[in-house]
Parts: sequence; C-alpha cells; structure tokens
Amino acid sequence: VQLQASGGGLVQAGGSLRLSCAASGRTFSGYAIAWFRQAPGKEREFVATITWNGGGTYYADSAKGRFTISRDNAKNAVYLQMNNLKPEDTAVYYCAASAAMIIPMTRDGYMYWGQGTQVTVSS
Repeated sequence: VQLQASGGGLVQAGGSLRLSCAASGRTFSGYAIAWFRQAPGKEREFVATITWNGGGTYYADSAKGRFTISRDNAKNAVYLQMNNLKPEDTAVYYCAASAAMIIPMTRDGYMYWGQGTQVTVSS
C-alpha cells in the first residue's frame, strides 16, 4: 500500500490543523493506520493509531485530549485532527500502515510509510 501524508503547515500555538493520509494500492481497509512524528534531533515517536475498521483508537499521552484520529475506508483516507497545538508538537508527521493482528504502537510494527508532512507551531 502506498501512503501520502498532507495537511501540514505553520500555525500559532492554540491553533488547529487536520492532517490527511491518502492510500492507494492494496486493500486499505485491511490495515491499521498510525501517525508518528519526528522532531529535529529526536527519535520518531508514536502519536496515534486506528484499527482497520475504525473501531479502536489509541493515543500517546501527549496527544490525548487534543488529537483525534479517524478514517474513511470508502475514501481510502485517515485523518488526524490536531487541536490546541503547542510548540512542542512541531515535527514532521508520518502516516504508516500495519497488517499485524495486534495493533502496534511502535514504528517496528509498521511496514508501509508515507513521505511525511511538516507541522510547525509558533509560540
């Protein structure tokens, strides 16, 4: 499956952005999709993930209460709504797909990756 992330940009602290991950190729609905992010000089970290049917969502502590992951299998798309953004949310955001039976929350569990989209939050 091929993934393409979009929707990043520059926003002031407290603002919102909605990231999109568009998929093509293999049956999209068979994959859990996650968002990861990587800030300069830091490891890529898990942000949120959603099961193949949207029935389960999981978030990093840093995202809970502010970010919402959702998907529309009819459109082969996954979204990350980010509200109340903080400067520490600044990073390149990647979407990734996993066919694992147990939904992973580490990068090793995801075999397909998009190219990333830059999110910059100014203070």
